[in-house]
Amino acid sequence: MESVTPRAKLSRHRPLGLFIWFVVLFGTAKITAGQNEIMGELVFEGQTNVERDSGVWIDGNYVGYLKELKGSKKVLLLPGEHEVIVRQSGYNDYVQKVVVEPGGKRLISVTLQLSPRATAPDITATLKLKIKPKRAAVFLDEKYVGHAGEFGGAFRSMKISPGKHRIRVELPGYRTFDTEVNLLANQETEVKTELKIGSIEQNTPLIKKPDDKQ
Repeated sequence: MESVTPRAKLSRHRPLGLFIWFVVLFGTAKITAGQNEIMGELVFEGQTNVERDSGVWIDGNYVGYLKELKGSKKVLLLPGEHEVIVRQSGYNDYVQKVVVEPGGKRLISVTLQLSPRATAPDITATLKLKIKPKRAAVFLDEKYVGHAGEFGGAFRSMKISPGKHRIRVELPGYRTFDTEVNLLANQETEVKTELKIGSIEQNTPLIKKPDDKQ
């Protein structure tokens, strides 16, 4: 159920690569040993919680946040060159080209640097998110700010400037949630929703390729 005067919208764009989404979203139970010898795996490690909670894009497609990409959500790719982008609000993007070998593992060790353009408003309002699934990507005014789990719970929230803001929540395989809030200084507001199962064809370009602007 959705709340906070939301306007739920559905966006339709071109489809994403299907194999990565099968592995990341639905696990690897149906992948045989022979297929594993063909595919290569990316293994991620982050130096701090900043990196471990950062969003990961592979070949322009969002796959989840860094510390969850293991076990049933491990990333298997076809052999060849791939582009990895790791993103966190207020930090410079980590960008690396990697070559995946058949049956091999490639370690991606990520360290993010604080962006010199990062600023914090002097007067703020508080936005809390209660979103399921918690791994969904959150965009504030068209810019990636983190995954939903970072902004919900007793001690988790987002400090933003007062005024009108657009919130978009996306995850491959689910319908996009889109709403606006208009906050006063020092006001606290909570947005609640559970994303509905959909299609990767319904995701917007934000989920397919992170914005270059910060």
